[in-house]
Amino acid sequence: MINIGKYIEIAINWLTDNLSGFFDALSMVIGGFIETFQIALFGIPFYITIALVALLAWFKSGRGMAIFTLLGLLLIYFMGYWQETMDTLALVLSSTFIALVFGVPLGIWAGNSDRADSVLRPILDFMQTMPAFVYLIPAVLFFGLGAVPGAFATVIFAMPPVVRLTSLGIRQVPEDIVEATQSFGATRSQLLLKVQLPLALPTILTGVNQTIMLSLSMVVIAAMIAAGGLGEVVLKGITQMKIGLGFEGGIAVVILAIVLDRITQGMTKSRKSKKE
Repeated sequence: MINIGKYIEIAINWLTDNLSGFFDALSMVIGGFIETFQIALFGIPFYITIALVALLAWFKSGRGMAIFTLLGLLLIYFMGYWQETMDTLALVLSSTFIALVFGVPLGIWAGNSDRADSVLRPILDFMQTMPAFVYLIPAVLFFGLGAVPGAFATVIFAMPPVVRLTSLGIRQVPEDIVEATQSFGATRSQLLLKVQLPLALPTILTGVNQTIMLSLSMVVIAAMIAAGGLGEVVLKGITQMKIGLGFEGGIAVVILAIVLDRITQGMTKSRKSKKE
């Protein structure tokens, strides 16, 4: 019998014992990102935040979505879950930002290199198909309990879509446009920044949308390791058998997910219309 789990456990224990300083520094960096978003979100009065998000929804998705956003966020506030919602949003935004910082360059690399694509593809398959709960185990061992391990697990879980779709967007740039740009003496960086990325941006934004949605789903699961936010409300409802509490937390999650999804989809559609 092959005991793969034993060797994985040995490897994780070795990392924990020998790279504790690295993980402490990484924890400070990730924690700093989360605290920055929390300070920004909690520093603005709730009514201004609601008004700004509703206006953004209006510009990107129309009047109907703006009304839904306004009423939905007001419902969250009057249910008493505004702080938990902002905690969840801070964790989603920080996790998405980190996922994009690493995911977009990897997608560009895979889009321009068949060898890199062949190496990254099975890794991304593994990251996407591994059950989300499994990521909580190494996250707790490396960083303990709290928002930081939740963000770490969320980044790993949510990064594959933006890598795949960035690579797809780069590969979908017409070959004749690339050849014409190169024939005029454009450097590789000019080709990337002025041709490939602008043309691939709608596809990349679709990847951003999917990353945000996966981040939100993982943040709820991360409540099991004390990440806080709306996931903790849902978890309390489950563990304490309080149907109303769990339902209220679920409603708040659904409202936040719809708002984020429609706004990011609106950004993608506006880029596609400009491109056409």
